[in-house]
Amino acid sequence: MTSWRPTPALVRACLLALGGLTGGVVLGQEALVVLAAPFLVLAAMGLASRPRSTPLVTARLDHHRLHEGQGSTSRLDVDDLTAVEHVTRVAGVAAHVATSPPYGAVGALTGDGLPTLGFSPRRWGRRALGAERVALTSAWAGWRWGPLDLPEHGLSVLPQTAPYDSRAEVPQPDGLVGRHRSRRVGQGTEFEGIRPFATGDRLKRITWPVSLRTRELHVITTRAEQDAGVWLVVDGLRDIGVSGGIDGAASTLDLTVRAATALAEHHVRTGDRVGLLVLAADGVRVPLGGGPRHLHRLHGTLARVRTEARSVAPERLDLGAGAGSVVYVLSPMLFTPLVTATASLQRSGASVVVVDTLGEGMTGDADRLALPSLAARMQRIERDDRLQRLAGLGTPVVPWRGPGTLDTVLHQLARRAQVPRVRA
Repeated sequence: MTSWRPTPALVRACLLALGGLTGGVVLGQEALVVLAAPFLVLAAMGLASRPRSTPLVTARLDHHRLHEGQGSTSRLDVDDLTAVEHVTRVAGVAAHVATSPPYGAVGALTGDGLPTLGFSPRRWGRRALGAERVALTSAWAGWRWGPLDLPEHGLSVLPQTAPYDSRAEVPQPDGLVGRHRSRRVGQGTEFEGIRPFATGDRLKRITWPVSLRTRELHVITTRAEQDAGVWLVVDGLRDIGVSGGIDGAASTLDLTVRAATALAEHHVRTGDRVGLLVLAADGVRVPLGGGPRHLHRLHGTLARVRTEARSVAPERLDLGAGAGSVVYVLSPMLFTPLVTATASLQRSGASVVVVDTLGEGMTGDADRLALPSLAARMQRIERDDRLQRLAGLGTPVVPWRGPGTLDTVLHQLARRAQVPRVRA
C-alpha cells in the first residue's frame, strides 16, 4: 500500500543539520553551528508537516466517446488535500493520441488547483489512454506519497465526419417516406407522367382531357410514397498504407471508414433508411434504419472495424442487397471475390456505385525496379483491369473526393433507372 515517505531533500537536511550541530559542539566551532542552522529549520519544518491521513486518488475523463480531432480532459480527484502542497502527474504515451502538455507530465500547487491532462485522439477506433502515475508532496517538500499507478482509460473514437453533401436523388429508392422520393411508379401523390391505358389500371387514374384530345384512354402515373433504401458495403479485409491520423496521410481503411461515415450521415439526415455491411473475418451487418439512434449505431459499428490476418472465404462473401436498393461499395477493390460479388449484385438489378478508396496507398517505392515497387505496380494493373470490367457492366467507379463526389454518377443512374431493362 502506498504511504507517506520522507523525501531525499528532508533526509539531506536532517543529516546536514545533525552533522553541523555535532561537529560544532565536539570541535567547538561556532561556524559549523551557523552553517547548519538553515538546514535545522528546514528539517524541523519538514518533520512537523508530516501528513497523518492516507489520501484516496482517482482520475476521470470528461468524455468517453469522441470524434477524431476532438479533445477531452482527464481530471484528478483527491479526497483529502489538507497536508498536500504539490501534485505531479505523468501519463504514458498512447498510439494516435496527442497529449497536452506534449510529453504528458504536469505538476501544480494545490493552491492553484489540481493539474489536468488533455487528450486528443487523432484516429478513429478504440483507444486506451496510457497508464498514469500520480505523486503527492507535502509542505516544505518533506514527505512524498506515491507514485501511484492509475488504470488506463478506454476511449471510443468515432470517425471524423468528412464534409459531404449531394443534391442528386438516389436512383432506385425503396422504403418509407423520406426526402429522396422513389422513382418507382405506384400509388402516390407526386406526378410522374401520362401514358396510354393498360389492362389493370384504375379508372380514377384516367385523364379525360388528354383522352378526349387523342381519342384514346390515357392515365396519370405517380411516384410511390417511398424513400431511399441505401446500403453501405465497407471493405475491412485489408489496410494498405500507414495511417498518420487526421493530421497525416490516410490509409485505405481510413478513407473507407471516413467516406462511409459521411455517406451514412448524409442519407440518414435527409430521411433515408441506411444499412451497413462490414466485410471482415467477423463481419457485421446493420439492417436498414433511420433516425439519430440508428446513425449513432452506424458510427459505433464503423469505429470498431478491424483488419485481421484471416481472410473471408469467397462463398461467404454475400452482399445481400435486393433489387431496387442503392449500394455503395467502399473498397480499394483489391480482393477478387469482392469484385465478383459486386458484378453479381449489379446483374441482380440493384444500383451499385463503387467508391474507390485506394488513394495513395500503392504509389510504390522510389526505385521502380525494386521488388516491392514492381509487385505494387503489377497489383495495380490487375486492379485497373477489374475496375474496367466493372465499368463495362454498367457499374460506375468513382474515387472518393469528398463533397460532390457522387452527384454526377447519381444523376446518371437516376436517368438510367427510368429506362426499361432486358435481363437474360
